[in-house]
Amino acid sequence: MTQEKIRNFSIIAHIDHGKSTLADRMLEIANGTAIREKGKERLLDKLDLEQEKGITIKLQACKMNWKGHELNLIDTPGHVDFSYEVSRSLAACESAILLVDASQGIQAQTISNARKATDLGLKLIPVINKIDLPDINIPQIENEMESLLGFSKDKIIKVSGKTGENVQILLDAIIKESPPPLGDSNKPLSGLVFDSFYDEHRGVVIAVRLFDGKITFEAGKTTPLYMIQKHLQFKPTEIGVFNPDLQPTNSLSAGEVGYIATGMKDISCFTVGDTISDKTTTKPLPGYKIPKPNMFATFFPIDTEDYENLRISLTKLSLNDASLSFTSQRSNLLGSGFRCGFLGLLHMEIVQERLEREYGVNLIVTAPTVEYQVTKTDGTEIVIQTPQELPNAEQIKEIREPWVRVEIMTPDKYIGDLMELCQNKRGQYVNTKYLNANDKNSSNRYIILEYDMPLASLISNFFDQIKNISSGYASMEYEFIDYFPSDIVKVSVLVNHEEISALDFLEVRQNARTKALKLLEIMKDVIPRQQFSVPLQAAIGSQIIAREDVKAFRKDVTAKLYGGDYSRKKKLLEKQKKGKKRLKQIGQVNIPQDAFLAILKT
Repeated sequence: MTQEKIRNFSIIAHIDHGKSTLADRMLEIANGTAIREKGKERLLDKLDLEQEKGITIKLQACKMNWKGHELNLIDTPGHVDFSYEVSRSLAACESAILLVDASQGIQAQTISNARKATDLGLKLIPVINKIDLPDINIPQIENEMESLLGFSKDKIIKVSGKTGENVQILLDAIIKESPPPLGDSNKPLSGLVFDSFYDEHRGVVIAVRLFDGKITFEAGKTTPLYMIQKHLQFKPTEIGVFNPDLQPTNSLSAGEVGYIATGMKDISCFTVGDTISDKTTTKPLPGYKIPKPNMFATFFPIDTEDYENLRISLTKLSLNDASLSFTSQRSNLLGSGFRCGFLGLLHMEIVQERLEREYGVNLIVTAPTVEYQVTKTDGTEIVIQTPQELPNAEQIKEIREPWVRVEIMTPDKYIGDLMELCQNKRGQYVNTKYLNANDKNSSNRYIILEYDMPLASLISNFFDQIKNISSGYASMEYEFIDYFPSDIVKVSVLVNHEEISALDFLEVRQNARTKALKLLEIMKDVIPRQQFSVPLQAAIGSQIIAREDVKAFRKDVTAKLYGGDYSRKKKLLEKQKKGKKRLKQIGQVNIPQDAFLAILKT
């Protein structure tokens, strides 16, 4: 296929605006793929979790043929936790469909993704989806897209990903509006690795966008290729395109999107963002900015014998998820595990479920934390990710915590409650922007609330809270600002007078007691009752700041007595009391996973 006939594009949108459904209809119309006959919607959502949750987690490429043109689609997630996947997709494209739900209108991620695409110089194709829904106001959405994003109304395409209405018009628009890729097939090979995964038969498989050069494959005669940044040589065992399953071909040339099976089992040799070439002297492509984790949690295998399996599983998963990072860590109570970095709570949840489902590892997960900067009294600077790493108080000169700029997009009738929530989360008001101030219908007026707040406030249940307050209408976007000084203390959690380090947390001093009380209240309900009373305590240093008790079961030891002297009953009760006291001294309390996650509800 000549480059003039190639179009590389992505679909970007807020979560649940219909990207994957639209991609299905485009495949169905362009390739004749009988998707609905397969009994599976969202064909590009390969993971079981994607099908169950109805969300896209991983980017996915697919080739389509339409009116003599090769259209390479790279589908993207919509949730804020997977924004890194969006950035990778856009870097491999020349254009992007900006999709807006006809019933929901423009949302926070819509604006954020539009900015990303514009910054990369991509051509944006505005599309309104779900026009088959009843009681929608398309003129209002068009006005929003014109006023907020600068699109001309006559350029906005209106489609239904569900019914396929006007999807053919959209395919024609992609050919017309999207520029063909630049590059020269006669130059030395230069390709960007935008994704990778591990296949039991093919080894490491890398997804590539070729900018220059050509790859040809013939068994036994294939030219060696190089990973420029890794200084690695390998021979492809298969090349092909995504259709959407892997379809082998004989060649890939400049402008095309495809895959290369390396046959190699060493996962650490390949990095997303690296450059492939047939020459060691090729200048590397810009690649990607390494994503910085926003939060951290520790994964411990329930069965200690699964430690090595967990390490291998995390390594394989990190090949498919470049935003996942991990280091080994040990706990006296829980044994050996791995401290993992995530982009958000949903990211952590997805990684945990994939480890348990795809790799069969049963886990205990600690409460998430953020990264703090500490200046010690001797002038040294350290970074801590866990409460256990915090030095003693007399060694600390200053602690700085990460802050983010939060943009909450919401109908204006919820503004009061949302502002109160942000203030309760230690947020500092920045600005209010009215998006459609001229709309006479107050119920339709949207605003963007801007607040600066600690990142730690966002990783609890902040997102769920804004959804509950706004009846699901509000959406959120945030970006890192800087680290600022704060009075942070370590709160230790004790169960039956034994410190459970995995339950310890860091909190600003003024909120420490309130959070500790909420945590212990929840723990009291989830920790099973024992034959003895179990004290739950929270402490700052040697000072106990909160306490709850898990009441003991009381066996009716007097049930066999019928009347008689009360002293006989009293004697039995005293004997029982002494027995429970001895049991308490040696008893081991089973702490369920819910207790470790209880902190998320505080």
